[in-house]
Amino acid sequence: MEKVVEYIVRALVDNQDAVSVSSKEEDGAMIITVKTAPEEVGRVVGKNGRNAQAIRTIVRSLAGKQGFKDQKYVVKFE
Repeated sequence: MEKVVEYIVRALVDNQDAVSVSSKEEDGAMIITVKTAPEEVGRVVGKNGRNAQAIRTIVRSLAGKQGFKDQKYVVKFE
């Protein structure tokens, strides 16, 4: 799941080397943390959070297709 999120975020930013994606399991939920350069967080989140919501939707959809329907995924942007 990290690879997909990283691929999408790298396509959105100019400074692709500043992108890092990590994940950890916490309280039964998989938390995916996306870090970018401070000046590019707005580009990743998008106007009214549309890009961020689209990334979250893709993650939920892929989780369902891979058989992880019961697993909760949280995507955080920093």
